[in-house]
Amino acid sequence: MGLTAVLQSVRLRDVIGRRSPLPRLSAKETLILELLARGEELYGLQFVAASKGRLKRGTVYVTLGRMEAKGYVTARAEDAPAGAGGMPRRLYEATPHGVRVLKAWSMMAQHLAPDPAR
Repeated sequence: MGLTAVLQSVRLRDVIGRRSPLPRLSAKETLILELLARGEELYGLQFVAASKGRLKRGTVYVTLGRMEAKGYVTARAEDAPAGAGGMPRRLYEATPHGVRVLKAWSMMAQHLAPDPAR
């Protein structure tokens, strides 16, 4: 094996073995960002209702936490009305990074989708 082939295989192994630095979106993350792209803040159960059954109570908060860690969404505690008991709700909104990732992901999916049969 020549030097060029060895160097190419080393570079290829480095690329294959390394985790991709490109952002990734699961189907649930995509849906959440699409709902937030409308421009309003939402709290957990609003995502469940707005998704028409595609998001479940048990997974929406886990997914939102993962998205917050990735920098796709931010959260803030809602101001509680006077005299209200319980914990304040967490309102979520998409970050500029999250919106860019959604746009790029959607564009890529559109370009990679097979053309309809004619």
